[in-house]
Amino acid sequence: MTSTPERIESALSASTYAVPPRFLVLLDMLMQTLGLFLAWQLSPLIQRWLAADRAGSLPALAWLSLTIPASAAAGLRPFGEIVWIPLIMVPVTLLFVHLLGGYRPLLEQSRTRMLVSCVGGPLVGLSLITLVVVALRNQNTSRALIFPITAFSVLGLFLHRYVLRQYKYRRLVAGHYARNVVVVGSPDGRAWMAAHFARNVSPNIYRLVGYLQTPSGSAPGAASTGPGEVGNASAVPCLGVVDSLGDLLIHRPIHEVIVVQGSGSEPWLGGVINQCEYFRVTLRLVPEALLSWQSHDLEVRFRERSLGLPEIVLRPRYLNGEALFIKRVFDVLASAVLLILLSPLFPIIAMAIKLTTPRLPVFYPWRVIGYKGRPFTGYKFTTMQRDADERKADLMHLNEMTGPVFKIEDDPRVTPLGGILRKYSLNELPQLWSVLKGDMSLVGPRPAGPHELKRYELWHKRKLCVQPGITCLWQIRGRNKIRDFDDWVRMDFEYIDNWSLWLDLRILVRTVWVVLGGTGS
Repeated sequence: MTSTPERIESALSASTYAVPPRFLVLLDMLMQTLGLFLAWQLSPLIQRWLAADRAGSLPALAWLSLTIPASAAAGLRPFGEIVWIPLIMVPVTLLFVHLLGGYRPLLEQSRTRMLVSCVGGPLVGLSLITLVVVALRNQNTSRALIFPITAFSVLGLFLHRYVLRQYKYRRLVAGHYARNVVVVGSPDGRAWMAAHFARNVSPNIYRLVGYLQTPSGSAPGAASTGPGEVGNASAVPCLGVVDSLGDLLIHRPIHEVIVVQGSGSEPWLGGVINQCEYFRVTLRLVPEALLSWQSHDLEVRFRERSLGLPEIVLRPRYLNGEALFIKRVFDVLASAVLLILLSPLFPIIAMAIKLTTPRLPVFYPWRVIGYKGRPFTGYKFTTMQRDADERKADLMHLNEMTGPVFKIEDDPRVTPLGGILRKYSLNELPQLWSVLKGDMSLVGPRPAGPHELKRYELWHKRKLCVQPGITCLWQIRGRNKIRDFDDWVRMDFEYIDNWSLWLDLRILVRTVWVVLGGTGS
Protein backbone atom coordinates (compact mmCIF):
# COMPACT_ATOMS: atom_id res chain seq x y z
CA MET A 1 0.00 0.00 0.00
CA THR A 2 1.27 3.44 -0.91
CA SER A 3 2.14 5.61 2.08
CA THR A 4 0.00 8.62 2.91
CA PRO A 5 2.66 11.28 2.09
CA GLU A 6 3.27 9.67 -1.32
CA ARG A 7 -0.45 9.54 -2.06
CA ILE A 8 -0.78 13.16 -1.05
CA GLU A 9 2.06 14.12 -3.37
CA SER A 10 0.39 12.19 -6.20
CA ALA A 11 -2.74 14.28 -5.79
CA LEU A 12 -1.17 17.72 -5.51
CA SER A 13 -2.67 18.89 -8.79
CA ALA A 14 -6.21 18.66 -7.44
CA SER A 15 -7.94 21.98 -7.97
CA THR A 16 -9.69 21.82 -4.60
CA TYR A 17 -6.86 23.60 -2.85
CA ALA A 18 -5.03 25.27 -5.74
CA VAL A 19 -4.35 28.99 -5.43
CA PRO A 20 -5.54 30.58 -8.72
CA PRO A 21 -2.61 31.67 -10.94
CA ARG A 22 -4.07 35.17 -11.32
CA PHE A 23 -3.96 35.57 -7.56
CA LEU A 24 -0.29 34.59 -7.55
CA VAL A 25 0.37 37.04 -10.39
CA LEU A 26 -1.22 39.84 -8.37
CA LEU A 27 0.82 38.91 -5.32
CA ASP A 28 3.99 38.86 -7.42
CA MET A 29 3.21 42.31 -8.81
CA LEU A 30 2.56 43.57 -5.29
CA MET A 31 5.80 42.11 -3.95
CA GLN A 32 7.83 43.59 -6.81
CA THR A 33 6.22 46.98 -6.29
CA LEU A 34 7.04 46.85 -2.59
CA GLY A 35 10.58 45.77 -3.44
CA LEU A 36 11.00 48.72 -5.79
CA PHE A 37 9.70 51.16 -3.19
CA LEU A 38 11.93 49.74 -0.46
CA ALA A 39 15.02 49.77 -2.70
CA TRP A 40 14.26 53.34 -3.75
CA GLN A 41 13.95 54.47 -0.14
CA LEU A 42 17.17 52.71 0.88
CA SER A 43 19.18 53.69 -2.19
CA PRO A 44 20.85 56.77 -0.59
CA LEU A 45 22.05 54.67 2.34
CA ILE A 46 23.25 51.89 0.04
CA GLN A 47 24.99 54.39 -2.25
CA ARG A 48 26.91 55.91 0.63
CA TRP A 49 27.94 52.50 1.91
CA LEU A 50 29.08 51.35 -1.53
CA ALA A 51 31.04 54.55 -2.21
CA ALA A 52 34.63 53.99 -3.34
CA ASP A 53 36.15 54.87 0.00
CA ARG A 54 34.17 52.13 1.78
CA ALA A 55 33.28 49.21 -0.47
CA GLY A 56 36.63 49.53 -2.19
CA SER A 57 38.33 48.54 1.03
CA LEU A 58 36.58 45.16 0.90
CA PRO A 59 38.02 42.97 -1.89
CA ALA A 60 34.82 40.93 -2.21
CA LEU A 61 32.80 44.10 -2.88
CA ALA A 62 35.33 46.04 -4.91
CA TRP A 63 33.46 45.28 -8.15
CA LEU A 64 30.42 47.08 -6.71
CA SER A 65 32.34 50.21 -5.79
CA LEU A 66 30.85 53.43 -7.05
CA THR A 67 33.06 56.11 -8.47
CA ILE A 68 30.86 58.91 -7.19
CA PRO A 69 31.70 60.54 -3.87
CA ALA A 70 29.54 59.72 -0.90
CA SER A 71 28.36 63.30 -0.62
CA ALA A 72 26.78 63.12 -4.06
CA ALA A 73 24.63 60.16 -3.08
CA ALA A 74 22.86 61.74 -0.17
CA GLY A 75 19.36 62.23 -1.56
CA LEU A 76 16.56 60.23 -3.17
CA ARG A 77 16.43 60.11 -6.92
CA PRO A 78 13.18 61.53 -8.39
CA PHE A 79 10.79 58.65 -8.89
CA GLY A 80 10.08 59.75 -12.44
CA GLU A 81 13.67 58.95 -13.39
CA ILE A 82 13.41 55.30 -12.32
CA VAL A 83 9.79 54.47 -13.19
CA TRP A 84 10.96 52.82 -16.42
CA ILE A 85 12.67 50.08 -14.40
CA PRO A 86 9.51 48.37 -13.08
CA LEU A 87 7.77 48.90 -16.44
CA ILE A 88 10.39 46.61 -17.95
CA MET A 89 11.31 44.37 -15.05
CA VAL A 90 7.85 43.39 -13.74
CA PRO A 91 6.36 41.94 -16.97
CA VAL A 92 9.65 40.22 -17.87
CA THR A 93 9.87 38.69 -14.41
CA LEU A 94 6.27 37.47 -14.50
CA LEU A 95 6.81 35.94 -17.95
CA PHE A 96 9.89 33.97 -16.95
CA VAL A 97 8.37 32.89 -13.63
CA HIS A 98 5.56 31.44 -15.72
CA LEU A 99 7.96 29.74 -18.14
CA LEU A 100 9.84 28.20 -15.19
CA GLY A 101 6.61 26.71 -13.78
CA GLY A 102 6.13 29.20 -10.98
CA TYR A 103 2.38 29.47 -11.52
CA ARG A 104 1.58 25.80 -11.24
CA PRO A 105 -0.40 24.78 -8.12
CA LEU A 106 1.84 25.51 -5.16
CA LEU A 107 1.51 22.05 -3.66
CA GLU A 108 2.56 20.59 -6.99
CA GLN A 109 5.82 22.56 -6.93
CA SER A 110 8.87 21.38 -5.04
CA ARG A 111 10.83 23.88 -2.98
CA THR A 112 13.61 23.66 -5.56
CA ARG A 113 11.27 24.63 -8.39
CA MET A 114 9.88 27.48 -6.33
CA LEU A 115 13.38 28.76 -5.62
CA VAL A 116 14.49 28.43 -9.25
CA SER A 117 11.45 30.30 -10.60
CA CYS A 118 11.63 33.02 -7.93
CA VAL A 119 15.36 33.59 -8.56
CA GLY A 120 15.40 33.05 -12.31
CA GLY A 121 12.59 35.47 -13.15
CA PRO A 122 14.09 38.54 -11.40
CA LEU A 123 17.58 37.70 -12.69
CA VAL A 124 16.31 37.74 -16.28
CA GLY A 125 14.65 41.06 -15.52
CA LEU A 126 17.92 42.36 -14.08
CA SER A 127 19.78 41.22 -17.20
CA LEU A 128 17.40 43.13 -19.44
CA ILE A 129 17.67 46.27 -17.28
CA THR A 130 21.46 46.02 -17.42
CA LEU A 131 21.32 45.60 -21.21
CA VAL A 132 19.20 48.73 -21.54
CA VAL A 133 21.57 50.70 -19.28
CA VAL A 134 24.62 49.64 -21.29
CA ALA A 135 22.97 50.13 -24.69
CA LEU A 136 21.72 53.62 -23.84
CA ARG A 137 24.82 54.51 -21.80
CA ASN A 138 22.54 55.61 -18.99
CA GLN A 139 24.92 56.76 -16.28
CA ASN A 140 22.07 57.93 -14.05
CA THR A 141 20.95 54.41 -13.15
CA SER A 142 22.79 53.27 -10.05
CA ARG A 143 23.76 49.71 -9.23
CA ALA A 144 22.77 50.61 -5.68
CA LEU A 145 19.19 50.67 -6.96
CA ILE A 146 18.81 47.88 -9.52
CA PHE A 147 20.61 45.19 -7.48
CA PRO A 148 18.50 45.79 -4.31
CA ILE A 149 15.34 45.80 -6.47
CA THR A 150 16.31 42.36 -7.76
CA ALA A 151 17.17 41.07 -4.30
CA PHE A 152 13.90 42.31 -2.79
CA SER A 153 11.94 40.83 -5.72
CA VAL A 154 13.52 37.41 -5.19
CA LEU A 155 12.82 37.57 -1.46
CA GLY A 156 9.22 38.73 -1.90
CA LEU A 157 8.34 36.19 -4.60
CA PHE A 158 9.76 33.25 -2.67
CA LEU A 159 8.52 34.32 0.76
CA HIS A 160 4.83 34.59 -0.02
CA ARG A 161 4.92 31.34 -2.02
CA TYR A 162 6.62 29.49 0.81
CA VAL A 163 4.15 30.77 3.41
CA LEU A 164 1.14 29.90 1.24
CA ARG A 165 2.54 26.48 0.40
CA GLN A 166 3.21 25.62 4.05
CA TYR A 167 -0.27 26.80 5.04
CA LYS A 168 -1.98 24.82 2.28
CA TYR A 169 0.09 21.70 2.98
CA ARG A 170 -0.70 21.70 6.69
CA ARG A 171 -4.41 22.07 5.98
CA LEU A 172 -4.16 19.31 3.37
CA VAL A 173 -2.52 16.90 5.81
CA ALA A 174 -5.11 17.80 8.45
CA GLY A 175 -7.90 16.82 6.06
CA HIS A 176 -9.46 20.27 5.60
CA TYR A 177 -9.59 19.79 1.83
CA ALA A 178 -10.94 16.23 1.87
CA ARG A 179 -13.90 15.65 -0.42
CA ASN A 180 -16.60 13.14 0.51
CA VAL A 181 -17.42 10.68 -2.28
CA VAL A 182 -20.36 8.31 -2.82
CA VAL A 183 -20.18 5.37 -5.21
CA VAL A 184 -23.08 4.05 -7.28
CA GLY A 185 -22.76 0.83 -9.26
CA SER A 186 -22.74 -2.95 -9.18
CA PRO A 187 -21.37 -4.84 -6.16
CA ASP A 188 -18.20 -5.77 -8.06
CA GLY A 189 -17.71 -2.17 -9.19
CA ARG A 190 -18.20 -0.88 -5.64
CA ALA A 191 -15.75 -3.46 -4.28
CA TRP A 192 -13.11 -2.50 -6.84
CA MET A 193 -13.60 1.18 -6.04
CA ALA A 194 -13.28 0.54 -2.28
CA ALA A 195 -10.02 -1.35 -2.81
CA HIS A 196 -8.74 1.37 -5.17
CA PHE A 197 -9.44 4.09 -2.60
CA ALA A 198 -7.76 2.09 0.16
CA ARG A 199 -4.60 1.50 -1.90
CA ASN A 200 -4.17 4.59 -4.05
CA VAL A 201 -6.19 7.55 -2.74
CA SER A 202 -5.22 9.53 0.32
CA PRO A 203 -8.09 10.12 2.77
CA ASN A 204 -6.73 13.65 3.09
CA ILE A 205 -7.87 14.19 -0.52
CA TYR A 206 -10.94 12.00 -0.97
CA ARG A 207 -13.02 10.01 1.51
CA LEU A 208 -15.24 7.18 0.31
CA VAL A 209 -18.14 7.61 2.75
CA GLY A 210 -20.52 5.01 1.35
CA TYR A 211 -22.42 3.62 -1.59
CA LEU A 212 -25.95 3.66 -2.95
CA GLN A 213 -27.70 0.44 -3.86
CA THR A 214 -28.90 0.11 -7.45
CA PRO A 215 -32.04 -1.85 -8.43
CA SER A 216 -29.89 -4.71 -9.70
CA GLY A 217 -27.47 -4.56 -6.76
CA SER A 218 -27.32 -6.81 -3.75
CA ALA A 219 -29.17 -6.15 -0.54
CA PRO A 220 -27.83 -3.39 1.73
CA GLY A 221 -24.74 -4.42 3.60
CA ALA A 222 -21.19 -5.24 2.71
CA ALA A 223 -20.45 -5.10 -0.97
CA SER A 224 -19.00 -8.24 -2.50
CA THR A 225 -15.42 -8.20 -3.61
CA GLY A 226 -14.37 -8.47 -7.19
CA PRO A 227 -11.78 -10.83 -8.63
CA GLY A 228 -8.37 -10.25 -7.15
CA GLU A 229 -9.52 -7.49 -4.80
CA VAL A 230 -8.98 -7.35 -1.08
CA GLY A 231 -12.02 -7.71 1.11
CA ASN A 232 -12.04 -4.16 2.46
CA ALA A 233 -15.32 -3.14 0.84
CA SER A 234 -17.17 -4.24 3.97
CA ALA A 235 -15.96 -1.04 5.62
CA VAL A 236 -17.98 1.04 3.13
CA PRO A 237 -21.54 1.50 4.46
CA CYS A 238 -24.72 1.50 2.41
CA LEU A 239 -26.32 4.96 2.48
CA GLY A 240 -29.60 3.92 0.87
CA VAL A 241 -30.95 3.33 -2.60
CA VAL A 242 -30.03 5.32 -5.67
CA ASP A 243 -33.44 7.05 -5.72
CA SER A 244 -32.59 8.71 -2.38
CA LEU A 245 -29.57 10.53 -3.83
CA GLY A 246 -31.31 13.94 -3.78
CA ASP A 247 -32.01 13.81 -0.05
CA LEU A 248 -28.53 12.45 0.64
CA LEU A 249 -26.85 15.34 -1.18
CA ILE A 250 -28.56 17.80 1.16
CA HIS A 251 -28.50 16.02 4.50
CA ARG A 252 -24.92 14.76 4.17
CA PRO A 253 -21.89 16.80 3.02
CA ILE A 254 -21.31 14.96 -0.28
CA HIS A 255 -18.95 16.63 -2.76
CA GLU A 256 -18.78 14.10 -5.57
CA VAL A 257 -20.60 11.05 -6.90
CA ILE A 258 -18.82 8.25 -8.77
CA VAL A 259 -20.97 6.06 -11.02
CA VAL A 260 -19.45 2.76 -12.08
CA GLN A 261 -21.28 2.22 -15.35
CA GLY A 262 -21.84 -1.35 -16.50
CA SER A 263 -21.99 -2.63 -20.05
CA GLY A 264 -25.78 -2.42 -20.24
CA SER A 265 -28.07 0.58 -20.04
CA GLU A 266 -28.75 1.79 -16.52
CA PRO A 267 -32.29 3.16 -16.16
CA TRP A 268 -31.33 4.97 -12.96
CA LEU A 269 -28.37 6.80 -14.51
CA GLY A 270 -30.45 9.64 -15.95
CA GLY A 271 -31.88 10.36 -12.52
CA VAL A 272 -28.39 10.44 -10.95
CA ILE A 273 -27.17 12.90 -13.59
CA ASN A 274 -30.21 15.14 -13.06
CA GLN A 275 -29.81 15.13 -9.28
CA CYS A 276 -26.09 15.96 -9.49
CA GLU A 277 -26.83 18.77 -11.91
CA TYR A 278 -29.68 20.14 -9.81
CA PHE A 279 -27.68 20.14 -6.58
CA ARG A 280 -24.41 21.20 -8.26
CA VAL A 281 -22.37 18.14 -7.33
CA THR A 282 -19.47 16.80 -9.41
CA LEU A 283 -20.29 13.51 -11.14
CA ARG A 284 -17.64 11.06 -12.37
CA LEU A 285 -18.67 8.33 -14.83
CA VAL A 286 -16.29 5.34 -14.81
CA PRO A 287 -16.76 2.47 -17.31
CA GLU A 288 -16.72 -0.77 -15.35
CA ALA A 289 -14.97 -2.56 -18.24
CA LEU A 290 -11.88 -0.35 -17.75
CA LEU A 291 -11.47 -0.88 -14.01
CA SER A 292 -9.29 -3.98 -14.24
CA TRP A 293 -8.33 -3.62 -17.92
CA GLN A 294 -4.66 -3.89 -18.79
CA SER A 295 -2.80 -3.55 -22.08
CA HIS A 296 0.81 -3.40 -23.16
CA ASP A 297 0.17 -1.03 -26.07
CA LEU A 298 -2.60 1.27 -24.85
CA GLU A 299 -2.56 3.24 -21.64
CA VAL A 300 -5.27 5.18 -19.88
CA ARG A 301 -4.52 8.91 -19.90
CA PHE A 302 -6.00 10.53 -16.85
CA ARG A 303 -7.55 13.98 -17.01
CA GLU A 304 -6.76 14.35 -13.31
CA ARG A 305 -4.17 12.48 -11.24
CA SER A 306 -6.02 12.97 -7.96
CA LEU A 307 -8.14 9.81 -8.25
CA GLY A 308 -6.36 7.90 -11.00
CA LEU A 309 -9.59 6.70 -12.65
CA PRO A 310 -10.57 6.38 -16.31
CA GLU A 311 -13.50 8.75 -16.12
CA ILE A 312 -15.75 11.36 -17.65
CA VAL A 313 -16.11 14.31 -15.28
CA LEU A 314 -19.27 16.41 -15.19
CA ARG A 315 -18.53 19.44 -13.04
CA PRO A 316 -20.84 22.39 -12.24
CA ARG A 317 -19.97 25.84 -13.44
CA TYR A 318 -17.89 27.97 -11.06
CA LEU A 319 -16.92 24.95 -8.99
CA ASN A 320 -13.44 25.67 -7.58
CA GLY A 321 -13.14 28.60 -9.96
CA GLU A 322 -11.00 31.66 -9.49
CA ALA A 323 -14.09 33.78 -8.94
CA LEU A 324 -15.03 31.67 -5.90
CA PHE A 325 -11.51 32.06 -4.56
CA ILE A 326 -11.74 35.83 -4.95
CA LYS A 327 -15.16 35.77 -3.29
CA ARG A 328 -13.70 33.99 -0.28
CA VAL A 329 -10.74 36.39 -0.08
CA PHE A 330 -13.16 39.32 -0.21
CA ASP A 331 -15.31 37.74 2.53
CA VAL A 332 -12.31 37.36 4.82
CA LEU A 333 -11.00 40.87 4.24
CA ALA A 334 -14.40 42.59 4.38
CA SER A 335 -15.62 40.73 7.48
CA ALA A 336 -12.33 41.40 9.31
CA VAL A 337 -12.45 45.11 8.46
CA LEU A 338 -16.13 45.40 9.41
CA LEU A 339 -15.57 43.61 12.72
CA ILE A 340 -12.81 46.09 13.53
CA LEU A 341 -14.72 49.19 12.41
CA LEU A 342 -17.97 48.15 14.09
CA SER A 343 -16.36 46.79 17.25
CA PRO A 344 -17.39 49.89 19.29
CA LEU A 345 -21.03 48.94 18.67
CA PHE A 346 -20.68 45.48 20.20
CA PRO A 347 -20.18 46.53 23.86
CA ILE A 348 -22.82 49.26 23.49
CA ILE A 349 -25.42 46.77 22.21
CA ALA A 350 -24.36 44.20 24.82
CA MET A 351 -24.80 46.72 27.67
CA ALA A 352 -28.16 47.82 26.26
CA ILE A 353 -29.38 44.20 26.20
CA LYS A 354 -28.27 43.62 29.78
CA LEU A 355 -29.81 46.88 31.01
CA THR A 356 -33.20 46.28 29.36
CA THR A 357 -33.39 42.49 29.76
CA PRO A 358 -30.92 41.47 32.52
CA ARG A 359 -31.92 37.79 32.46
CA LEU A 360 -31.29 37.30 28.74
CA PRO A 361 -27.91 36.35 27.30
CA VAL A 362 -26.22 38.88 25.02
CA PHE A 363 -25.81 36.41 22.14
CA TYR A 364 -28.35 33.99 20.73
CA PRO A 365 -26.79 30.75 19.39
CA TRP A 366 -28.24 30.27 15.91
CA ARG A 367 -28.01 26.56 15.04
CA VAL A 368 -28.59 26.15 11.32
CA ILE A 369 -27.71 24.01 8.30
CA GLY A 370 -25.23 25.43 5.82
CA TYR A 371 -23.41 24.42 2.65
CA LYS A 372 -23.99 20.82 1.56
CA GLY A 373 -25.94 20.06 4.73
CA ARG A 374 -23.19 21.03 7.18
CA PRO A 375 -24.61 22.10 10.57
CA PHE A 376 -22.97 25.05 12.27
CA THR A 377 -23.72 27.50 15.06
CA GLY A 378 -23.80 31.19 14.29
CA TYR A 379 -24.57 34.01 16.68
CA LYS A 380 -26.90 36.98 16.74
CA PHE A 381 -27.62 39.59 19.36
CA THR A 382 -30.55 38.43 21.47
CA THR A 383 -33.80 40.07 20.37
CA MET A 384 -36.44 37.64 21.75
CA GLN A 385 -37.65 36.46 25.12
CA ARG A 386 -36.09 33.38 26.65
CA ASP A 387 -39.12 31.16 25.91
CA ALA A 388 -39.42 32.26 22.26
CA ASP A 389 -38.90 28.76 20.83
CA GLU A 390 -41.43 27.19 23.18
CA ARG A 391 -44.08 29.80 22.29
CA LYS A 392 -43.73 29.27 18.55
CA ALA A 393 -46.29 26.44 18.50
CA ASP A 394 -48.89 28.65 20.19
CA LEU A 395 -48.32 31.42 17.65
CA MET A 396 -48.26 29.23 14.57
CA HIS A 397 -51.75 30.35 13.56
CA LEU A 398 -50.36 33.91 13.18
CA ASN A 399 -47.62 32.83 10.77
CA GLU A 400 -47.60 35.16 7.74
CA MET A 401 -45.36 32.94 5.60
CA THR A 402 -46.51 29.97 3.60
CA GLY A 403 -44.16 27.02 3.80
CA PRO A 404 -41.66 25.88 6.44
CA VAL A 405 -40.53 29.37 7.60
CA PHE A 406 -42.16 31.04 10.59
CA LYS A 407 -42.48 34.84 10.46
CA ILE A 408 -44.75 37.40 12.17
CA GLU A 409 -44.45 41.10 11.43
CA ASP A 410 -45.33 42.19 14.99
CA ASP A 411 -43.91 39.20 16.83
CA PRO A 412 -44.93 39.39 20.53
CA ARG A 413 -41.80 37.47 21.51
CA VAL A 414 -39.49 40.30 20.39
CA THR A 415 -38.20 42.59 23.15
CA PRO A 416 -38.56 46.39 22.76
CA LEU A 417 -34.81 46.75 22.22
CA GLY A 418 -34.89 43.72 19.92
CA GLY A 419 -37.37 45.49 17.66
CA ILE A 420 -34.92 48.36 17.20
CA LEU A 421 -32.00 46.01 16.57
CA ARG A 422 -34.00 44.08 13.99
CA LYS A 423 -35.24 47.24 12.27
CA TYR A 424 -31.66 48.24 11.43
CA SER A 425 -30.32 44.65 11.19
CA LEU A 426 -27.93 45.31 14.08
CA ASN A 427 -28.74 41.90 15.54
CA GLU A 428 -27.01 40.35 12.49
CA LEU A 429 -23.58 41.89 13.21
CA PRO A 430 -22.15 38.84 15.08
CA GLN A 431 -22.67 36.82 11.91
CA LEU A 432 -19.59 38.55 10.52
CA TRP A 433 -17.64 36.13 12.71
CA SER A 434 -19.29 33.21 10.88
CA VAL A 435 -18.21 34.79 7.60
CA LEU A 436 -14.65 35.14 8.82
CA LYS A 437 -14.59 31.48 9.93
CA GLY A 438 -15.96 30.28 6.58
CA ASP A 439 -19.36 28.97 7.71
CA MET A 440 -21.09 31.74 5.79
CA SER A 441 -20.47 34.31 3.09
CA LEU A 442 -21.47 37.96 3.00
CA VAL A 443 -23.83 37.19 0.11
CA GLY A 444 -25.75 33.95 -0.26
CA PRO A 445 -29.08 32.26 0.51
CA ARG A 446 -30.25 32.30 4.10
CA PRO A 447 -29.22 29.09 5.95
CA ALA A 448 -31.98 26.71 6.96
CA GLY A 449 -32.92 25.78 10.51
CA PRO A 450 -32.99 22.02 11.20
CA HIS A 451 -36.73 22.16 11.87
CA GLU A 452 -37.26 24.07 8.63
CA LEU A 453 -35.18 21.69 6.54
CA LYS A 454 -37.40 18.79 7.60
CA ARG A 455 -40.34 20.56 5.96
CA TYR A 456 -38.49 21.54 2.78
CA GLU A 457 -39.65 20.02 -0.44
CA LEU A 458 -36.88 18.37 -2.45
CA TRP A 459 -36.66 21.26 -4.93
CA HIS A 460 -36.29 23.75 -2.05
CA LYS A 461 -33.13 22.01 -0.88
CA ARG A 462 -31.17 23.14 -3.91
CA LYS A 463 -30.53 26.46 -2.12
CA LEU A 464 -28.10 24.59 0.13
CA CYS A 465 -25.79 23.82 -2.79
CA VAL A 466 -23.98 27.15 -2.31
CA GLN A 467 -22.49 28.85 0.73
CA PRO A 468 -25.20 30.55 2.83
CA GLY A 469 -24.92 34.28 3.37
CA ILE A 470 -25.98 37.20 5.51
CA THR A 471 -27.77 38.95 2.66
CA CYS A 472 -29.16 37.99 -0.71
CA LEU A 473 -31.84 39.01 -3.20
CA TRP A 474 -34.62 38.33 -0.71
CA GLN A 475 -33.27 40.91 1.74
CA ILE A 476 -33.03 43.70 -0.84
CA ARG A 477 -36.37 43.05 -2.53
CA GLY A 478 -38.59 43.82 0.43
CA ARG A 479 -38.30 40.76 2.64
CA ASN A 480 -41.19 41.91 4.85
CA LYS A 481 -43.50 41.98 1.82
CA ILE A 482 -42.72 38.43 0.64
CA ARG A 483 -45.19 35.96 2.11
CA ASP A 484 -44.68 32.89 -0.08
CA PHE A 485 -41.66 30.75 0.75
CA ASP A 486 -41.62 29.42 -2.81
CA ASP A 487 -41.03 32.96 -4.10
CA TRP A 488 -38.23 33.34 -1.61
CA VAL A 489 -36.59 30.12 -2.85
CA ARG A 490 -36.98 31.19 -6.48
CA MET A 491 -35.01 34.34 -5.67
CA ASP A 492 -32.27 32.17 -4.19
CA PHE A 493 -32.25 30.10 -7.39
CA GLU A 494 -32.04 33.30 -9.43
CA TYR A 495 -28.95 34.21 -7.44
CA ILE A 496 -27.41 30.73 -7.80
CA ASP A 497 -28.00 30.51 -11.56
CA ASN A 498 -26.77 34.05 -12.29
CA TRP A 499 -24.01 34.33 -9.71
CA SER A 500 -21.06 36.57 -10.37
CA LEU A 501 -18.78 38.79 -8.34
CA TRP A 502 -20.52 41.80 -9.86
CA LEU A 503 -23.91 40.50 -8.63
CA ASP A 504 -22.49 40.10 -5.11
CA LEU A 505 -21.22 43.67 -5.18
CA ARG A 506 -24.58 45.03 -6.32
CA ILE A 507 -26.39 43.12 -3.57
CA LEU A 508 -23.98 44.41 -0.92
CA VAL A 509 -24.42 48.03 -2.05
CA ARG A 510 -28.22 47.74 -2.01
CA THR A 511 -28.09 45.99 1.38
CA VAL A 512 -26.35 49.00 2.88
CA TRP A 513 -29.16 51.21 1.57
CA VAL A 514 -31.82 48.85 2.98
CA VAL A 515 -30.14 48.75 6.41
CA LEU A 516 -29.80 52.53 6.60
CA GLY A 517 -33.44 52.85 5.60
CA GLY A 518 -34.51 50.71 8.55
CA THR A 519 -36.56 48.18 6.58
CA GLY A 520 -35.24 45.12 8.43
CA SER A 521 -37.35 42.37 9.93
